[in-house]
Amino acid sequence: MAGRTTRTRRSCLAVPGSNARMIEKAQGLGADEVFLDLEDSVAPGVKDEARANVVEWLNRGDWGDKTMVVRINGVTTEWCERDVSEVVEGAGQRLDCIMVPKNENAAGVKQVEALVEKAEANAGLSGKRVGLELLIESAAGLTFISEIAPASDRAEALIFGYADMSASLGLPAIPAGSPMPGYPGDHLHAGLFATLVACRTFALQAIDGPFVSIGDLEGLRTRATWSKGLGYEGKWALHPSQIEVLHEVFTPTQEEYDRAEAIIEHYENAKAQGLGAVMFMKDMLDEAVLKQATVVATRGRASGLVRRKLTREYLDEYERQMRERAGG
Repeated sequence: MAGRTTRTRRSCLAVPGSNARMIEKAQGLGADEVFLDLEDSVAPGVKDEARANVVEWLNRGDWGDKTMVVRINGVTTEWCERDVSEVVEGAGQRLDCIMVPKNENAAGVKQVEALVEKAEANAGLSGKRVGLELLIESAAGLTFISEIAPASDRAEALIFGYADMSASLGLPAIPAGSPMPGYPGDHLHAGLFATLVACRTFALQAIDGPFVSIGDLEGLRTRATWSKGLGYEGKWALHPSQIEVLHEVFTPTQEEYDRAEAIIEHYENAKAQGLGAVMFMKDMLDEAVLKQATVVATRGRASGLVRRKLTREYLDEYERQMRERAGG
């Protein structure tokens, strides 16, 4: 089974691999992850040029602690093998993951895994293992997602891709990530949920795809809030203006984080004393509650939050706010 990564992916900024100006600018932006794209945003005639450009910028760019990813072309294209070999062999020390598009079966994932392993060996990479991010963006991808997700133990995340998914399903053309006019709900909820279930089954991160209406930051916030409510860890950003919104949505509030850490501490102390039923505030704690608290605490730590000591006054106020939100 693939192991869960501890990388933070609240915002995953897409940058065309053929655009040196945009790549240079991405260095100074606050995105958790930057993925340099060799696929959809790069015209067929400049694929080789873009690949060389990506290798150069991975090596000489000042990327700090950002997670650095390259989206390759799909396994059925003429560019896939060179994408993997030249990027991993040329810049493997600064590369964290390869993003694999158009996943429709386990065989394709294993094909990329083999290419990565060969490239790592050729490069003599020591103490470095390149991970995989897998895009789910077609009817076949959803149909065989339970085979795709565990196909490689290098996999770290599944990404739900809106535009290609909509085309695959024959849906009306609307801006990717936007609500469907006239549809009473989220028309792609089933796909998002299926992707989430696969992530939780195989210990992967769930990442939401793009919201292409760049000027509509409130629309982005709504979409991201829905994704967070489902349990997704982050979302793509197509423009620098989207990064701050995504960080606000996918970072636990200080109150949520403090309470999660307090639950973990309280539960572990009770277990150490051999106690059975454990109460925190007015809630009964069990393993399920502990798991939920652990998820929030892990995200908070990864986002740089520092725990505050919880006073009685704070706990009373938090409980009051939760009652108000629940309508009680």
